[in-house]
Amino acid sequence: MKIFFNAITLLLIMDPLGNIPPFLSVLKHVQPDRRRKVLVREIFFAYIVLLVFLFLGKYVLRLLSLQEETISIAGGIVLFLIALRMVFPSDRPANETLAGEPFLVPLAIPLVAGPSTLAMLLLLQSSANGTLQLWASLTLAWAVTAAILLSSTILYRLLKERGVIAVERLMGMLLVMLAVQMFINGVAKFIKP
Repeated sequence: MKIFFNAITLLLIMDPLGNIPPFLSVLKHVQPDRRRKVLVREIFFAYIVLLVFLFLGKYVLRLLSLQEETISIAGGIVLFLIALRMVFPSDRPANETLAGEPFLVPLAIPLVAGPSTLAMLLLLQSSANGTLQLWASLTLAWAVTAAILLSSTILYRLLKERGVIAVERLMGMLLVMLAVQMFINGVAKFIKP
């Protein structure tokens, strides 16, 4: 059950539905026959980055001597701020026109494997029962994200812009609740003697 909870948390943070418009905007400058290949490549790059961070994250925590309570409180605050931006979006800056195909940036990093997802991996690493369990959660969340992004053109036509915004705001509300729970858990562990 923890695998699915962690996967849902990571999926909400990766925000594949909210990433559909930026993905389509960046890919519109790519030759139509290359778009799918570029998209698959970028999603694969994001997975590699996430895996590297997953397996090296515990060493970063040890190096910095961070306690689980600290990560939980900080993660709750960061996640809350991210969720607020999803619920109450400001005007997003227009994407810069890229010359040629995107490579690693901005599709793989930061849209899929962004700072918030990497921070959440650190937090989940400190509370997971093992790296294998967290790897399964990450792979599940990444697979769902990949499926959504690979079908982004169809989903965007189906949901239209308002539908994508509505789903993103709903995901933001769920993230707000998760963030508050993470913060409360961290404070409770810190206060507990």
